[in-house]
Amino acid sequence: EEFEEYAVKAKTLPQTTTNEDLLIIYGLYKQATVGPVNTSRPGIFNMRDRAKWDAWKAVEGKSKEEAMNDYITKVKTMLEAVSA
Repeated sequence: EEFEEYAVKAKTLPQTTTNEDLLIIYGLYKQATVGPVNTSRPGIFNMRDRAKWDAWKAVEGKSKEEAMNDYITKVKTMLEAVSA
């Protein structure tokens, strides 16, 4: 399936990929695979997990299909930017 193909391709994104972009695709991936946020927000001292949780929470209203499509589009755009 195309979604899984792009999940694999996302792992090839360069180290220079911004945290903002990585958080966007993380949130979309979680929404597409798990659905709405099902955990409580990590504590203030756990910045990394808190940012990931916030990114997931930000796309909570999307359906799984919508999240998958947005994920594919975002990863595709990021990969094109790298190869440009």
